Amino acid sequence: MCIFCSIIAKESRASFLYEDAKCLAFMNIRPINPGEFMVIPREHIDHFTDISNDLAGHILSVAQRFGRNLLREFKPLRIGYVVHGFGVPHAHLNVIPLHDSSDIISAKHVIVTGDQFNISSEKLSTPKRQELDDHAKRLS
Repeated sequence: MCIFCSIIAKESRASFLYEDAKCLAFMNIRPINPGEFMVIPREHIDHFTDISNDLAGHILSVAQRFGRNLLREFKPLRIGYVVHGFGVPHAHLNVIPLHDSSDIISAKHVIVTGDQFNISSEKLSTPKRQELDDHAKRLS
């Protein structure tokens, strides 16, 4: 079972903003910036492109609703919507508060070793659960 399916089944903890019969929204445990969250379908679907148009529209609508709350509460300059398909093999839409144009391709993801660089989330901080719960309440 993937971690998102475990969260859906309430077997793993998450800081929820929203849930309905089709999808869930919860805080990212390794945000680029505070307030970052994701929206996922309840059904395990690996590729976002395999989601039906209706479900994709619903997921975007939920992201928009809470994205407006994100603008109000965290005051970023912009909101970024990212579907990259890596990390967890369960479709998800990342909603990222942007304070700078480079946040969407954040240098926080870059690990330089000699003359090579790799992209990883391991340099991103992991906020404490209480902080994520507080952010979820602010956005709900």
